[in-house]
Amino acid sequence: MSTPNVVDVVIFGGGIAGLWTLARLRRAGYSAVLLESGALGGIQTIAAQGIIHGGTKYALSGAVSDATQAIGDMPQRWRNCLAGEGELDLSRVRVLSRHQYLWSTEGIGSRMTGFFASKLMRSRMSAVDGAERPEPFQSAAFKGSVYRLEEPVLDLPSLVAELARQQGDGCFSIQPERVQLDPADPGCLKIEMPTGLLTLQAQQLVLAAGAGNQALLKKLGRKTPQMQRRPLHMLMARGPLPRLYAHCLGASANPRLTITSYPLAENEAVWHLGGQVAESGVTRDEIEHIAAGKAELAALLPWLDLNDVSWAARRIDRAEIATPGGKRPDSWHVDSQQGVITAWPTKLAFAPCLATDVLRCLEQSGIKPGNGDCTALADLPRPPLAQPPWNEVKIWN
Repeated sequence: MSTPNVVDVVIFGGGIAGLWTLARLRRAGYSAVLLESGALGGIQTIAAQGIIHGGTKYALSGAVSDATQAIGDMPQRWRNCLAGEGELDLSRVRVLSRHQYLWSTEGIGSRMTGFFASKLMRSRMSAVDGAERPEPFQSAAFKGSVYRLEEPVLDLPSLVAELARQQGDGCFSIQPERVQLDPADPGCLKIEMPTGLLTLQAQQLVLAAGAGNQALLKKLGRKTPQMQRRPLHMLMARGPLPRLYAHCLGASANPRLTITSYPLAENEAVWHLGGQVAESGVTRDEIEHIAAGKAELAALLPWLDLNDVSWAARRIDRAEIATPGGKRPDSWHVDSQQGVITAWPTKLAFAPCLATDVLRCLEQSGIKPGNGDCTALADLPRPPLAQPPWNEVKIWN
């Protein structure tokens, strides 16, 4: 196969960034293909909590940061898509909750944090009382405050499945060692096919492979942009739990605990636990971390019966653009250099912004939609869909 097969764009990575970008590019008329070495939605996307943040939790310290401003429009942008009226049609995606909540305990620090957040983000949140509160906060034992946020929570397996349904004919499974990249001509890919070596010529590469971007950049002989990893130790609790989508306010700028729920069988759900407990848990082993999670829930929701609840823990690395001191980036990152666009979304909610910037980079580089053909890749298998983390757990404690 000496004659190159031509496409406009090759995307590496089938997480939310790669899938959203593929959809936007193809909708704009570009011939684009996506190469994935594992499962669609794997690693970071499927491990997320499904929250489409609007920046409220970033204002908890009482100051509107760059992160707050960057993410403020995301819930409405996603809601448009979920209604079938946005840049993508996500009307088939399952929404677990139209809102999430903030709750504060009786502590002075928590009450002050809630006060500042409500003042700064008044248009995005409102206080709720009595029967309007989620079930765990209707107990007479609860003495704090609850705010409702206009930020939806999505069923991530449903989201990935819908994007795959729409764009699956452009997604191919290939192991990294079967793809040769040329630093001198990054758009020229040599792919080991069942029938021989295929030459695929692209006008542009898009690296959206999360942590995999580091290895891809190395294969291309590039030292920039640099990547960082920020680890988390997430907790999962499974049993007869009420549905809850909420952040517990602490005295710091980060939520003390973030809870999202995934309904399973009748009267059974998985609670996915993040926030500060996941940040601090990176130094603990699984048994210690589960004990810490139990203690945190007992302290924050002491009236909740956890006797029939099973526990598991899972480590995850967030791959992002490197920042001074390894701090969380304020927003998504898209870098365009000599035929290669490298991108990290930072958060699930930022995927639309990332894809828009990739389109802008192509336009600024003078790359226009062509008439590429990806039929030569048809012999490659299709990547499977990632399973949610609670389905991957073998033993629950």
